[in-house]
Amino acid sequence: MTRRIHLDAVGGVAGDMFVAALLDAHSGEADGAMAAIRAGGLPQSIDLRVEPHHDHTLTGTRFEVVLPAEDGGEDHTPFRDLRARLGDSDLPGGTCDRAQDIFARLAAAEGAVHGVDPEDVTFHEVGAWDSIADIVGAAHLIEQRGDARWSVSSLPMGAGTVKSAHGDLPLPAPAVVELLKGFALHDDGRKGERITPTGAAILAHLQPVQDGVHGPEHLAESGIGFGTKVFPGISNVLRVLEFESAGAAIGEDQVAVLRFEVDDQSPEDLAAGLDNLRTLDGVLDVLQTPVFGKKGRIAAQIQILARPDARETAIAACFSETTTLGLRWEISRRAILQREDAAGVKLVTRPGGVKTAKAEIDQVAAGDGGHAGRSARKRASEDAALDGKDSDD
Repeated sequence: MTRRIHLDAVGGVAGDMFVAALLDAHSGEADGAMAAIRAGGLPQSIDLRVEPHHDHTLTGTRFEVVLPAEDGGEDHTPFRDLRARLGDSDLPGGTCDRAQDIFARLAAAEGAVHGVDPEDVTFHEVGAWDSIADIVGAAHLIEQRGDARWSVSSLPMGAGTVKSAHGDLPLPAPAVVELLKGFALHDDGRKGERITPTGAAILAHLQPVQDGVHGPEHLAESGIGFGTKVFPGISNVLRVLEFESAGAAIGEDQVAVLRFEVDDQSPEDLAAGLDNLRTLDGVLDVLQTPVFGKKGRIAAQIQILARPDARETAIAACFSETTTLGLRWEISRRAILQREDAAGVKLVTRPGGVKTAKAEIDQVAAGDGGHAGRSARKRASEDAALDGKDSDD
């Protein structure tokens, strides 16, 4: 059974809306989420409230962090202090790692906007206790979802200005713009802050698919999380829709595709260079195809697939390992089936529920019998994987 969680940004995305929407879908997890936030260092004097809410159009949940009357909030917090505090807290490892990553993405965005090293970033509004609670609560709830896939609708852009410690900022706020690079946004004509820095950092952490292709799924859970702002003509909510699929889980991600041709490098040296490229972290595949170039010369056409974050490293390696003087690259979407590893055998469930297995040649190369022996070992390994057994049994 695979699960996909879709975020429908009806009113926008903020940290408190994200927490509220997931708790509306999973009300039984409220106590655990509040305990995780406390474990992250939230003082007992600060009240956490998860309450039903409606705006006379929709009904859902609101999550609030209520400060004592004399407490103005912790509004100037260095990133390094936040990271150290979380690292020293009683948070479980997975939740702590996610919370630190969300803050790190915020620090990188703020650093890019203000021209400072992320380590030197001092959070202002986002350093307040309510934002810290939102991020730790979100990290806990994301961790509880395990290996679920995430998707998100197009995001409302908003317009106007918002007050900050740096003065009035245009909307979307500059840090939000940094965090949402690559996301699809739209302008629905409504002014106001629709995506907060905390909400944008959570999205950047999740890296959800937008406009993906999804097979038949069963709607399992839904939740509505309210924000505090009011926009004319629309409910300020983030809606969560959770889908389950017992068949093939067709996911979608992005890859960097690099292409170039080489006609002046010896085959032996090119082969050695491509082998080196294959060993690079982030490189997924390297293909070589014979083609005819100008003046009838035989050339090698090279295609490399890499993770988007490894693109620059892969490009530099292409120039280092081959004689090419230029290359073409693009970020491409791809549909993929989820894979399982069973003792070196790849297992996938295809549309229609059919399971297939493929044993890697390295797993069956050792042994007697030549081609016939390898083929027999391959079939035995694949059959054992499909039966849920180890081939050594």
